[in-house]
Amino acid sequence: MAGAQHCRTGGWRVVSWVIGRRSAWVVIVLWLAIGGAASPMAFRLADAQKNDASAFLPAEAESTRLLAAQRHFPGADAVPAVVVLTRPAGLTPADRSAATAIGGALAPFAAGPVLGPVVAPDGHSLILTVPLAQLDDAARFTDNVREMRRIAARIAPAGTETAITGPAGLVADAFQMFRTIESRLLLVTAGIVAVILLVVYRSPLLWLVPLVSVGIADQTAAGIVSLLARHGVLTVNGQSSGILRVLVFGAGTDYALLLIARYREELTRHRDPRRAMREAMRHAGPAVLASAGTVVIGMLCLLFGVLASDRGLGPVGAIGISTALVTMTTLLPAAMVLCGRRLFWPLIPRFGEHPPVTDTARRGPAARAAHDNALAAPTAPGHEDLTEFDLAEEPGRWVRIGAAIDRRPRTVWVGTSLVLGGLIVGLLTMNTSLRQDEGFRHRVESVRGIELISADFPPGVSAPTYVIAAGRVAPQVAAVIRATPGVAGVAEAGRAGDRVQFVVVLGDRPDSPASFDAVRELRSRVHRVPGAGALVGGNTAVNLDVRHAAVRDRQVIIPLVLAVVLVVLMFLLRAIVAPLMLMATVVLSYLAALGASAVAYRWIFGFPGADPSLPLLAFIFLVALGVDYNIFLMTRVREEAARIGPRPGVLHALAVTGGVITSAGVVLAATFSALIIFPLVQLAEIGFVVAFGVLLDTLVVRSILVPALTLDIGRRIWWPSRLARPDDTAGGTPPAISPSAPASPPRPRTPRHPV
Repeated sequence: MAGAQHCRTGGWRVVSWVIGRRSAWVVIVLWLAIGGAASPMAFRLADAQKNDASAFLPAEAESTRLLAAQRHFPGADAVPAVVVLTRPAGLTPADRSAATAIGGALAPFAAGPVLGPVVAPDGHSLILTVPLAQLDDAARFTDNVREMRRIAARIAPAGTETAITGPAGLVADAFQMFRTIESRLLLVTAGIVAVILLVVYRSPLLWLVPLVSVGIADQTAAGIVSLLARHGVLTVNGQSSGILRVLVFGAGTDYALLLIARYREELTRHRDPRRAMREAMRHAGPAVLASAGTVVIGMLCLLFGVLASDRGLGPVGAIGISTALVTMTTLLPAAMVLCGRRLFWPLIPRFGEHPPVTDTARRGPAARAAHDNALAAPTAPGHEDLTEFDLAEEPGRWVRIGAAIDRRPRTVWVGTSLVLGGLIVGLLTMNTSLRQDEGFRHRVESVRGIELISADFPPGVSAPTYVIAAGRVAPQVAAVIRATPGVAGVAEAGRAGDRVQFVVVLGDRPDSPASFDAVRELRSRVHRVPGAGALVGGNTAVNLDVRHAAVRDRQVIIPLVLAVVLVVLMFLLRAIVAPLMLMATVVLSYLAALGASAVAYRWIFGFPGADPSLPLLAFIFLVALGVDYNIFLMTRVREEAARIGPRPGVLHALAVTGGVITSAGVVLAATFSALIIFPLVQLAEIGFVVAFGVLLDTLVVRSILVPALTLDIGRRIWWPSRLARPDDTAGGTPPAISPSAPASPPRPRTPRHPV
């Protein structure tokens, strides 16, 4: 009867069907088929990536408008590959002849004439510029650059050094990094999850079910994203592709840990595994759904950004989380109930066994009175085979932690907040001016090429800046460009109709603060030329516009995410004070993690700076994922507060959720730390800040700060719900009796079953 009551709604009918004796097999076969069909597309996800900065520009950016204007110039929208050939003792006539031969050999790859060779004033090096056509196929573009490098190295005379750099070289090196590391990332992430599951469950069998389930979720999500990217529905780069894999593995494993923990608890209360799974889904399912929904909503808020990289990451992350949620609430329960209790061997949960709950004996007369009243209460429908051990007395680590916090909650939360505030001071060292050539953690040929060019040429030669203006004022525009501080040289590069294009060489290294200042000044001056309608673009201008867009997205999306998550928490917890408290702790945790990471980037990893998009991406992940763990804790606190009172409810909830939420946090942190193996600074930084932030949130904020605040605020934390009232009897639990009052006679107790 209880099972039928739970299945009246559509959601519970689905749950019952998923874990049915025959339909569970259908669910498993269906997911195996989906995973098998998605795998070929998942393995081709790297081929759908776009890793050049111009692919992510907002439509209204000046660099974007210049790229559109360049399409009217023959070959002007090509990506320049700059070939440098150098001899420390000075170039010989044979070297110059070889450079001409290199230009001829590379001509078949060019979308226009090969420019050069141009010899440096000191005669030690020369450069050629090969305009490469932009290709949607990133793998083919990278292979072309790699073949060009092989040809140049083969023709170059002995004693010389060659390198291919410029925007084309940087893009090719970045894509090659993603392509070579992607399979390793998948193996490392899966290995981390497998090891943690083995440690958590201490079972030779149980860990396989969540690992296989999350693996199928990963392949399915990657296949969906790859398909959408190939049809132009969304934009994917190496960063979002790498984040997708760790997000699915981390979040999916978290959901598995929480559901399996509640399922194991219910197996000690119900004889039938299917009934235990229904109860586990009934209690843990809403929290898992709410946490996944919060992350999805937070990710989708990125759609309000102007950077295509942000707008692309939002749907990619939402698809990953949604796929993990559906898989872990269908495939995982079906597999668990089919395997039954024996899956937990050798620690098989028995009906009537002492479940891992809280220690009422250590919390004084009020808690013991609530315990006795709970035992005396009528059995709730659907829990007819519960035993006395629902509120059994069992000491444990989280019971001791709760007791320590309970002694002086205000002192605990004030002290913890001060420590987190100290970490925030590290933000003073945050530097978000990472250059494109500084984004590689290992030596690559494009960066070496920039170094060789900078030794003998103006550094801006490796990434030219372009100016397009009206042809009738070309002399005035050229004069203004030459007079602009930071400009090392300018040349007219062709006309198309009534427009003229100039190639501008900056005197400072591309993407450096000085080069950005030069682009700003150049724009300011050419815009003032009457009737010029001038546009300034090129690689440095593109990255400057990307930085401006990143700041804009941060200012818009962060408040939006805070508002949306706050509304979700209010709806879920049916209160106002608790959600406001949770949001304050999550923001405090985010700022502390970002401050500590800034110090680590500079003094531990030696990174030259941080990517400008890091603060926003860290916020999205840490706030959305940090709220996850607070949802898991506070939904259980609310459930227990309605049953045994606010203070015992906090301590009980902390005791029963402490271990599993900590394990979930460790899993998520470990999976994101896999990004640190990437030889790209941007992904390594994201991996570290999210891993550190998740551990900080799990071990400090959720375990210490939130319980201390909840205990100190008391019933008022649930205002304006019924739980905030002193005489509340929500959930059918009788009010706590005083120690001197006679307790109601307890219901008959089932004999304890041996473990």
